[in-house]
Amino acid sequence: MPTSPARPGTPMPAPEPAARPGGSAPTSAARPGASRARFVPLDGRPVRAAVVGTGAIARGSHLPALARLAEEGRTEVVAAVDIDPGAVREFCASGGIPHAYTDLDRMLREQRPDLVTICTPPTLHREQTEAALRAGAWVWCEKPPVPTLADFDAVEAAAGDGSGPYASIVFQHRFGSGSRHVRRLLAERAMGRPLVAHCQTTWYRDAAYYAVPWRGRWDTEGGGPAMGHGIHQMDLLLDLLGPWSEVRAMAGRLVHDVETEDVSTALVRFENGALATVVNSVLSPDEVSRIRIDCEHATVELTHLYGHGNANWRVTPAAHVPDDEAAAWRDFGPDVPSSHLEQLRELVASMHAGRRPRSSGEEARSGLELISALYKSAFTDVTVRRGEIGPGDPFYTALHGGVPGWAPAAAVAGARPGDEVTGAHAGAEVSA
Repeated sequence: MPTSPARPGTPMPAPEPAARPGGSAPTSAARPGASRARFVPLDGRPVRAAVVGTGAIARGSHLPALARLAEEGRTEVVAAVDIDPGAVREFCASGGIPHAYTDLDRMLREQRPDLVTICTPPTLHREQTEAALRAGAWVWCEKPPVPTLADFDAVEAAAGDGSGPYASIVFQHRFGSGSRHVRRLLAERAMGRPLVAHCQTTWYRDAAYYAVPWRGRWDTEGGGPAMGHGIHQMDLLLDLLGPWSEVRAMAGRLVHDVETEDVSTALVRFENGALATVVNSVLSPDEVSRIRIDCEHATVELTHLYGHGNANWRVTPAAHVPDDEAAAWRDFGPDVPSSHLEQLRELVASMHAGRRPRSSGEEARSGLELISALYKSAFTDVTVRRGEIGPGDPFYTALHGGVPGWAPAAAVAGARPGDEVTGAHAGAEVSA
């Protein structure tokens, strides 16, 4: 997530005061019930792309990926949007982008991009994604996708059907040769049934990190390490093992003075019977991202930090496995590291084919539902099953669920009768 809250405001090159301080002015493109524009088939032409938000993730990952595909004749970056006029001018000048805007809706009307990549804070994702979809553009949105399941379902309601447009989430760890090879082995049961799994995102963030005003707050960051850090490894685990069925979790606020948690642990059961442990932490000086899956005939393990290649994967066969079979499991083929580029490459192919891309729809929702269930279980001391968090459940519209000790005081005070969930377990964790 970028460090600069790049929000649409007013048009370039002659900026005017934003219609609403700190945000974009909704137009007919974003209003419920507005007519939905249909995606215009590409017919082989390059994808016309626009970047919304010009912070670090846009500069370091999105623009380089778009530029690489532009060299291959597959994309063309036509515009960028940021609430900061100077930032968007500099971004466009350095990236060779012809049109700079501070108004998202005006950019959508004037440039009619095929694809909008969203690199802004999570609280802006729903409004900006809906606006782009209703303008007929596909969306590639940074994680976390949106703050709640209610927001995600609203975005999906704005998406197209048939040939799009669709909204896809940046989950680049699903892509690359390593994850593709292991996914195939697991799907084919080549190593036998998956039985036990471990999913670990143990990172370190100090007090200076949380001194940034929007960090550690439900309304601006969306959640703690389960939502903002561990979401990538949890998504990859779901991609490899398939649907989950139930979760039991704990969360703590052990070091940092924040609204959200700074560590969580969970036990997850999958529909295929596999059992997994999940740990998300920002308290761990020895930083690592790890997934381990023990199958009947082999253990497969991924150890990395922010991205992986073939060398980060290891397959350890059981003693009874023939050497030639183990060698086939260990043959990952040409090394294609996980990256924004690899996901974007597949997304552009999906756009040309007019098919729903990976990391969209139910695939993307499953991870957000697991995180919502993790928080509900941790804050209310119950086992949560897949599918139980829906309209009427306080965790459907807020990841803190209105639980005293976790929810902001204003959220607890403003809760409607029946919305508030109490939990002595949550209070014990807060005091730890």
